[in-house]
Amino acid sequence: MASPTTAVRRIRRQAGEAVFLRVAGPHGARNRERIHLTPGPRWFGPDRPVRQVHGDASMFVGGLAALLLQSLHPVAMAAVAAHSGYRGDPWGRLHRTSTFLAVTTFGTSADAEAAVARVRAVHARVRGRTADGVPYRADDPELLGWVHAAEAVCFLRAHQLYGRHPLDPAGCDAYLADTARVARALGAERPPQDVRELALRMARYRPALRPTAASRDTARFLLSDPPLPGAARLPYALLAAAAVDLLPSWARTAVTAGSGSAAELVPGPAARAGGRVVTRAIRWALPAAPWRAAQHSSSG
Repeated sequence: MASPTTAVRRIRRQAGEAVFLRVAGPHGARNRERIHLTPGPRWFGPDRPVRQVHGDASMFVGGLAALLLQSLHPVAMAAVAAHSGYRGDPWGRLHRTSTFLAVTTFGTSADAEAAVARVRAVHARVRGRTADGVPYRADDPELLGWVHAAEAVCFLRAHQLYGRHPLDPAGCDAYLADTARVARALGAERPPQDVRELALRMARYRPALRPTAASRDTARFLLSDPPLPGAARLPYALLAAAAVDLLPSWARTAVTAGSGSAAELVPGPAARAGGRVVTRAIRWALPAAPWRAAQHSSSG
């Protein structure tokens, strides 16, 4: 009979493997080895705040919040609904997004540049019109700026609430300066370099943001009907409530209205308590997570 310690280790390993497979995909282990162990200069050195934020379990909350917030830009949401295939292949989209973040944050400069080039090539082919007839293109600097700003807001807020080591004010500004490098490479113009600039940029986007049929459909999919097995539903519900709580109050209402999600009914203190539980559980399950692999490489 296995000892209790051995049984706990086995459960921990199995839980970690399940989470990693969901997030990184079937090629995650191979990608992890390439990202962290390939020698060469990096965009960001080991001491940079972007590594601290993107390597923390708080990204699970921040990532979901970012998707919800991004959906409130009608033009950006129309492009996602028409071209991303997130409903038909939600895990595939998650794998691609998580791999891009890992490569640009931790990978070699050459791999980061190649990853950006692939995304830009995809964006260059995405064209269309919204239901109201407004033309869009995925490489529009304005839309790229919105996607980046929404991610920056949510990733940073999540880290400050749920991160193992929240950043000080200078660290928050440095994080935004780091992520601005990736945003510029993707085609965004003058991405925010500090907290003040980010607040001003979000205020500038605010008049264009509103719920649409597409954003409500996305919220229902992400909050009420995620493609998860029964055992994962409770921890995901905690994650969803924490993600909704992370949003600005006006966005919280816009996102949850008509979604049928219980997340909108969870009081803030309870949502944050649930967020702490789920992020701590993820850290426990992933003690050797890819983002905490050897960080011996130099910056470029």
